[in-house]
Amino acid sequence: MKPIQRLALCCVLACAPFGIAHAQTTPAPTGPAGASAPNDAKRAAHDSAVKQADANYKAAKDKCDAMKGNDRDVCRAQAKGDYNVAKANAVVERDGTEAARNRAAKEKAEADYDVAKTRCDAMKGNDKDTCVKDAKAAYTRAKGGEEVSHAKATGTAKDVSEARRDAVKDTNDANYKAAKERCDAMSGDAKTKCQNDVAAKFKK
Repeated sequence: MKPIQRLALCCVLACAPFGIAHAQTTPAPTGPAGASAPNDAKRAAHDSAVKQADANYKAAKDKCDAMKGNDRDVCRAQAKGDYNVAKANAVVERDGTEAARNRAAKEKAEADYDVAKTRCDAMKGNDKDTCVKDAKAAYTRAKGGEEVSHAKATGTAKDVSEARRDAVKDTNDANYKAAKERCDAMSGDAKTKCQNDVAAKFKK
């Protein structure tokens, strides 16, 4: 064997272990796009959903601008609420966490509450006051239900029991205030009877 051939052979033999070690330590992809493919897909879906929400919000606002007075205000509140809920739901689909679901539920309750309160602005006097308290009662009921669901997903049986108890109490108090407000539109014996009936119904 010629000297130059012996030198080449030595180089091959000396470098071979390094090539083997590199092949053994290089992780193989778990699929066509690797292990991160599902997360990439969820991120892409989230971004697409947010873009769609942006487009829907712009279209809704343009529609609202053609309205007047309280109708326009309600339309804008609805558009904003739908936008916030859509974005929150996109995060739920992307992350799938209880925190994301909790946030989405809160956004929905807040959106509905804002729309309901805005509708009340078209009213006056006791009708408006009653409308606002009805909206508050509905919001309190939705919020209580969300807290119970959250307790079921993350807490113990005791946590669920306490959440239910608090939800019932808060909802009962809100409904009582709304019912009592209706009595204020009355006078004399009719008002007194109304107040007594409401107090008895809600055990106040």
